Amino acid sequence: MSTDTQRYNVVQMGEVEPTRCPCGFSKRAFVDDDESPASFHWVDIAADSKTHYHKVMTEIYHVLEGEGVLEVDGEQVPLRPGTTVMIKPGCRHRAIGKLKIINVAIPKFDEHDEWFD
Repeated sequence: MSTDTQRYNVVQMGEVEPTRCPCGFSKRAFVDDDESPASFHWVDIAADSKTHYHKVMTEIYHVLEGEGVLEVDGEQVPLRPGTTVMIKPGCRHRAIGKLKIINVAIPKFDEHDEWFD
């Protein structure tokens, strides 16, 4: 946690409780920091990942473990460890496969910016 004079924040991701999300389960850092320009998510992709999009937020997915595909606007992008994909606002997307990813959300994650068709 930070103070008014501290210019950095530290989060122990292993201690963060996972939250259900359209992709599976996400551990989120820096979402509650009013001054944070982005948030960091450690995501376990589930088999029942749901297609969704964001009107404001850009997401950067980076695959740590597993293989699968990312459906983006009707196309399929192969995913494997080391693959990084930027998903811009308005792009309908979902990951398919058993995957562990890092997701950086810019601006920081806002649950009111998750949209489903």
